[in-house]
Amino acid sequence: MAVTADLAKLLDRKYEDMSLAELVKAPVAALSGVSEGDAEFLKNAFNIKTIGDLGRNKFFRAATAITDLADSIK
Repeated sequence: MAVTADLAKLLDRKYEDMSLAELVKAPVAALSGVSEGDAEFLKNAFNIKTIGDLGRNKFFRAATAITDLADSIK
């Protein structure tokens, strides 16, 4: 089953036409609103270099899970 999603608002223009497999390997600064400076901070603090690293980071995943659970009991 093919899945499509419009990710243009989430990405810098030069990354808009990449596949999901390519985006996972793209630098975190490919995300709209994440500057090169932000990317450097993420690299230094958490060794996050790619979108995949960010999405798989245990701290970010834990924070997302806690937030989702808290939001679900409102």
